[in-house]
Amino acid sequence: MKIFHCSQCSNPVFFENVVCEQCAALLGYLPDVGEVGAFEPVGDGSWRSLHPVALGKHYRQCRNYANEQVCNWMIPAESGDVLCRSCVLTETIPNLATPDNRSRWQRLEIAKRRLLYTLLVLGLPVESKVQNPGRGMRFEFKESTETESIMTGHSEGLITINLSEADDATREQIRTEMQEPYRTLLGHFRHEIGHYYFDRLVSNTPWIDAFRSCFGDERADYRAAMGAHYANGARIGWEGAYVSEYATMHPWEDWAETWAHYLHMLDTLDTATACGLLLAPDDVTLPHLSDQTAVTEASFDSLMRRWFALTYVLNSLNRSMGMGDAYPFVLAPAVVTKLRFVHDVVVASSQMMMQESSLVAYAASGAN
Repeated sequence: MKIFHCSQCSNPVFFENVVCEQCAALLGYLPDVGEVGAFEPVGDGSWRSLHPVALGKHYRQCRNYANEQVCNWMIPAESGDVLCRSCVLTETIPNLATPDNRSRWQRLEIAKRRLLYTLLVLGLPVESKVQNPGRGMRFEFKESTETESIMTGHSEGLITINLSEADDATREQIRTEMQEPYRTLLGHFRHEIGHYYFDRLVSNTPWIDAFRSCFGDERADYRAAMGAHYANGARIGWEGAYVSEYATMHPWEDWAETWAHYLHMLDTLDTATACGLLLAPDDVTLPHLSDQTAVTEASFDSLMRRWFALTYVLNSLNRSMGMGDAYPFVLAPAVVTKLRFVHDVVVASSQMMMQESSLVAYAASGAN
């Protein structure tokens, strides 16, 4: 993720901030320009953007920003929408009468907005069910009850997240019990959206044959594969072909785990690049990092070279703090091949979206 600054005092701010800690200006994210900026009140419930890219445009706070304090995205003042581009995708929110559910909802929305930021930067299609009833995405955040057990998952564009995943202690307990090296809210969102994009970008497209050569035949019985996985576990030596043990269960899960991993890589590398992080050790045997190409423009080989160097340093820093590895994974050549396939699909989809946007713009200019 890029580095943001308060457009009133230039103080560095984070993607999730709502107020500048230095000058107390209201902050908000502008999805139409991809920037966090400061605002000044206009007096009619609207706010004037102080970000130079916005050119003084007026905005309104998302209803979940103004009333619920679980969002920080803004809406153009002339829009008739009351929810921002992120919140409109949430179909079911937690029961706010339950103690702590508001803070859990806030954590879920923060993770979802980080996911959407990356998807939009990559130029992937992000549409609601209202915009595209047949292929749009939507989210629900629900908790298990005595009469209903909620499973985190994806089905026909609907991504469900069990509310318990927003509780750090519960999520860590599950991670330990399931012997997972990594389990985060953002990781859940990236995994489940991978299933969505498989349906949208790969299934029933010219990519499907190459997918099956790389990941296996997704037509294999999923329930049987799931039963076998939980009964027998992954086979010995799975690390040579899969990014995680869970990925071994079925080609769908292999794709979703690899997709999520690709997003982990890009977001982390994007942040490192935005911070100007360089690695130039005197010891030539240690990893070097000098490539500052934007992740959206870099080749896959460039991304991988930078990733191996960066994760070596991340893990070394964590160990110096007495903590576990920040990146507890080993990427075998077969896994890198799968990551390359994901990269190729993402790039092709982005290029197609750009072409479609250009055609729409051209048609609109002709009509005028």
